[in-house]
Amino acid sequence: MVAGWARQWSKASERRHRRRLELYKLKNQAVQAEQASQAQVAALMAAHDAKREADGLRPATPEEMTTAARLAEYRAAVHSFELAFDVAEREAKRIKDSNFTGPERQRLATARKLLNIASDNAATPAERQTAYKRARCELDGLIVLPEATVAALEVKIAGELNPPHAPE
Repeated sequence: MVAGWARQWSKASERRHRRRLELYKLKNQAVQAEQASQAQVAALMAAHDAKREADGLRPATPEEMTTAARLAEYRAAVHSFELAFDVAEREAKRIKDSNFTGPERQRLATARKLLNIASDNAATPAERQTAYKRARCELDGLIVLPEATVAALEVKIAGELNPPHAPE
C-alpha cells in the first residue's frame, strides 16, 4: 500500500514539474516576442528617419543642387535610406509570416493560392475573377496592401481577364 502511494506521489510530482516547465517556456516566449517587437520598432524608426532625411534634402529640380557639399549630403542621406531599407527587407524575408498566428498563416496561404489561380491563363475568366475577389477577402484585415500594389494587381488580373482582341 505504501509503495502504491509513493508511486502516485512520484507521478503527481512529475506532472507538476512538467506543467511548471511548460509555464516557464510560455512566459519566456512572451518576453522574447516583446523584445523582438521592440527591435522591429527600432529598425522601422531608423528606416523612417532615413527616408525623412533623404526626402528633406531632395531638391525639387536637379538645377537646385548647386554645391558639391549639398550633393554629397543628399547622396549620404539616400545611401542611409537604401541601407535601412535593405536591412528592413532582409528582416522581413527572415521572419516571413512567423508573427502571424496559425489561422492567419492559413489565410495567407489561401490568398497566395487564389492569386495564383487569378493570374493563371488556364483558368476561365469567371474563375480568375472569383479567385481574385476571394483573395482580397482573405487579405482584408490581415495585411494592408498599398494602393499601388492593389492597382497593379487589378491591372494585371484585368489584363488577363480581358486580353486585347485583334481588330477584324
